[in-house]
Amino acid sequence: MKVLIVDDHAIVRDGLKRLLSALPAVQTSEVATGREAVATYKKERPDIVLLDLNLPGIGGLELLRRFLLEDKSAQILIVSMHAEVHFAARALQAGARGYVSKNAAPDELIKAVQRVAGGERYIENEIAQELALQNVPGDHPLGQLSERDIEIMRLLGEGRSLTEIAEALGVGYKTIANTSSQIKSKLGVARTADLIRLSIEMGLAS
Repeated sequence: MKVLIVDDHAIVRDGLKRLLSALPAVQTSEVATGREAVATYKKERPDIVLLDLNLPGIGGLELLRRFLLEDKSAQILIVSMHAEVHFAARALQAGARGYVSKNAAPDELIKAVQRVAGGERYIENEIAQELALQNVPGDHPLGQLSERDIEIMRLLGEGRSLTEIAEALGVGYKTIANTSSQIKSKLGVARTADLIRLSIEMGLAS
């Protein structure tokens, strides 16, 4: 089984590699950024990708979209610091095959990897229970935003300018400016500074 680990923290990548070494015939590759991830995926075609949501540059949700554009059958397991159910819901809606938090027990993570690599779905037990009980507030701000909206807010929260965001996402400045205005309208705020504040409050910025 070929595994690609995408996480910007070396200690997390090392910990995941150590855990996975308990599985038979596992080959692991690791990258720290979205740009490296896309290139490595195209080259190695791993059986499963372990993907963090909070990455520098191209964020996890945007990267998930790019993986699926490259290969619609890509098996993506989100391994995130976010245990909140709305983050899991958005990732699963975007096409992730599984979701576990970094607080999950090692045995549960191994189970998730095996299930997702085998073409099944896996959601961390506690998060799955919340999803089943539909405990995602209908009026949560994230529910109004697209994956691209969330990615722009995340980058704003990291201090990126609209020009830098346009470059990171590979689109024109005008597209980002227009989308930013639409996000403000959706969230009922008037200033970019408000989007930055909300990004930090919602935990989008790393």
